[in-house]
Amino acid sequence: MFMVDFIVSAKNLNHYFGKQILKSQILFNINLQIKHGEIVTMTGPSGSGKTTLLSLIGGLRSVQKGSLKFLNQELYGASNDRLVQIRRHIGYIFQSHNLLNFLTARQNVQISLELDNNISKWEAQKKAEAMLDAVKLGNRINYYPCELSGGQKQRVAIARALVNHPKLVLADEPTAALDSKSGRDIVNLMQLLAKEQNCAILMVTHDTRILDISDRIIHIEDGRLVKEVC
Repeated sequence: MFMVDFIVSAKNLNHYFGKQILKSQILFNINLQIKHGEIVTMTGPSGSGKTTLLSLIGGLRSVQKGSLKFLNQELYGASNDRLVQIRRHIGYIFQSHNLLNFLTARQNVQISLELDNNISKWEAQKKAEAMLDAVKLGNRINYYPCELSGGQKQRVAIARALVNHPKLVLADEPTAALDSKSGRDIVNLMQLLAKEQNCAILMVTHDTRILDISDRIIHIEDGRLVKEVC
């Protein structure tokens, strides 16, 4: 029987906040698979566990119970060093662009490349410039965040997330702070670049206007996956 090679595979994943009498379950028996190159959108009300699930898949939290695999590597019981290695294959885009205000657009993108000792500073600079050109900010590479619009800042964040050619991009409300046109431009750009690089996207959003870019839509309520729309 042919086995699909999933980039993410979660089985009976549970998560809790607090300890002892204050312990509260946040995620309940999550089962989820994401294929290479697939765009999956996750919807659900505030407080339903979307961001918690995103942070577990991204190696930003430790798996407490159940199985969670990234590129067939089990994250349950993984050491901090192992999680750091996992995170190098993942790009992150958040509602707040999280740019460093004292760095230019190029430097904000370049800094993620410089974490790799195998890339020279000159090569990192050229790759950062090429990625900014791909997001149509080639004429803004030396601008600081305070000199950019909200949509332009998110374009820098996309360039930073994709410059390492990650296997997976996690996007948490990437259009929430943008107007409808800027938001549409941002998700179209994410879709285009991700397809070019064959990386998967898992995006959390409340913005129903951008759901059409999805290959699948999953819905979470009270920590449970309750619905999937193909």
